[in-house]
Amino acid sequence: MTSLKIIRYVAWAAVAALAIGAGVLFTLQWTNSKGTGALIEPLAAIGGPFELVNGAGETVTDKDMAGKPTVYFFGFTFCPDVCPTTLSDMQGWISTLGDDAQKLNFAFVSIDPERDTPEVLSDYVAAFDDSIQPLTGSREQIDAMTKAYRVYAKKVPLDDGDYTMDHSASAFLMDTNNRFVGTIAYGEAEESALKKLNRLIENTPTSS
Repeated sequence: MTSLKIIRYVAWAAVAALAIGAGVLFTLQWTNSKGTGALIEPLAAIGGPFELVNGAGETVTDKDMAGKPTVYFFGFTFCPDVCPTTLSDMQGWISTLGDDAQKLNFAFVSIDPERDTPEVLSDYVAAFDDSIQPLTGSREQIDAMTKAYRVYAKKVPLDDGDYTMDHSASAFLMDTNNRFVGTIAYGEAEESALKKLNRLIENTPTSS
């Protein structure tokens, strides 16, 4: 077994452990929220303020996402399978939701800002759906956000001198105040994912 394979197996084990932990937290919070009318009790430990840039190079912060629930996915444009598959799934959710998709924010956050410039990321995401906002930034800005959102991301050197990225594969669901309320797992059935998205929409306060 090559050293790269060992690194990747260890990294994916860490991702699996994080996913299991998030699932346990989700279950506990869902149980605690029964009868409250809320999607789940928000987990304050996941999420927080951030400052990034969009595909046009314009500053975007957590405050710009306020007022709508948000679906965040963290990935990179050189990703061979997980990222294009998830973005394709996201495109399907948006299409199925129809007009209701406008009640949500969708964002693809790069974990590889050295290669994912605003222009590169914009072109990549636009190939899936214009409703998905591409977000990148400096290495420091990305590291701050992944730390706040408990996202696993690690650079893995390749034998040819290049590198790839191992990272969390779930989409993060945040409420209108940018508080964590759950995840959509990589490869989760579309019916299940849409139920979660519809609950996000249904639990969004409406202005009087």
